[in-house]
Amino acid sequence: MGWNLALAATATYAKPEQFETFRRYIDPEWIETALAASGTTTVRRRRLPVEDVVWIVLGMALFRDRPIEDVVSKLELALPGGGGTVARSSISQARARLGSEPMKWLFERSATAWAHASAAAHRWRGLALYGIDGSSLRVPDTPENRAHFGGQPGRKESESGYPMTRLVALMVLRSHLLAGVWFGPYGGTSELEPAKELRATIPNDSLTVLDRGFLAAPMLLGIQTTGQNRHWLTRAKSTSKWRRLRRLGKGDELVEMDVSHHSRARDTSLPRTWTMRAILYHRKGFRPQTLLTSLLDEKQYPSSEIVALYHERWELELGYDELKTEMLEREETIRSKTREGVEQELWGILLAYNLVRLEMERVAKSAKVEPTRISFVESLRLIRDEWMWLSVTSPGAIPKRLASMRANIKRYMLPPRRSKRVYPRAVKIKMSSYDRKRPSVERLK
Repeated sequence: MGWNLALAATATYAKPEQFETFRRYIDPEWIETALAASGTTTVRRRRLPVEDVVWIVLGMALFRDRPIEDVVSKLELALPGGGGTVARSSISQARARLGSEPMKWLFERSATAWAHASAAAHRWRGLALYGIDGSSLRVPDTPENRAHFGGQPGRKESESGYPMTRLVALMVLRSHLLAGVWFGPYGGTSELEPAKELRATIPNDSLTVLDRGFLAAPMLLGIQTTGQNRHWLTRAKSTSKWRRLRRLGKGDELVEMDVSHHSRARDTSLPRTWTMRAILYHRKGFRPQTLLTSLLDEKQYPSSEIVALYHERWELELGYDELKTEMLEREETIRSKTREGVEQELWGILLAYNLVRLEMERVAKSAKVEPTRISFVESLRLIRDEWMWLSVTSPGAIPKRLASMRANIKRYMLPPRRSKRVYPRAVKIKMSSYDRKRPSVERLK
């Protein structure tokens, strides 16, 4: 039985035995600890206790097209015997009482439990595979959101049409489970600084694949020299320079690169030079590229496998697409109009995404395929449908229904990844012919 049963169980104050399944995904003690750690407690039995508001936030993440009071109604989160409906204002007040810290704690606690176990189950030559990359999300254009999150600078002294939050994620490449996420104001920092915070969560015996934008000694040496057997893989920039130390094979060299004076001035522990491996390769239809990595042993880590492995970095882009295009349904912005509400909602979205991905991994294990072979779109659709069904069904019918759900998901198995496919990036519609509505700098002051 899946996390759908967990939602139904907590919503209806189910019998004790039903909570056993609930604990398989989100242990009730996690919620209690999250509320206690953040100082959020239910002093008296309210119409919507904070314990239940956690599930409202998750419901908001899954049902983007439904008003929040409809989400509450479907979850039947009112206290037993209360009767009636919950006013929209009561829901807003309940969300404000909850705050964002419990949702952040829950995401981080569950991500630690789920993502690293998933990475350990899908290793490459003994190494768990991760990726780090950044993205952005729009938030509602309110004075508070604009003041805190800012936007992308534009032309003619204006900012982007909506405030934006920068997001950087550490993702398990072969299951898309999020192991760690940082988000905050769009301006004032690059993706590199938040990525340094996330690298502390990377476990030993791992390989982290990054875009060439993260090619910097403080970032990559921080991965390599902290912990045990932690490695990195990235692509060289056109401006990258190094000295050849030794030839390892055709297009495969051991090289040395200087650490910039700027980096060493900011961190005196950095060495003057660092050694890495450079692998030159050429794919049909593209220009020759060079990969740089800390995997120095050419026998233990063959260059042909490293080249193929680098292209799994695209799983990060697919994961962001699942999150932004499918879960958020390409909406212009998320819902919340305050900084605290935005942060609470984002942690709920990230947690709900991991819950969907966790269920997909269980299905993939049953079908004996990789988790990336299960369609996220169809899985999300089925999970939404089942959640709605569970809100009106009897507990006795749930196990059979969930077994049927998993069988249905198996029908939507994707074909294996086509590693040789050539598909250059392009867009059908580049821009609108209408004038852009941008907030001017003077208006923002």
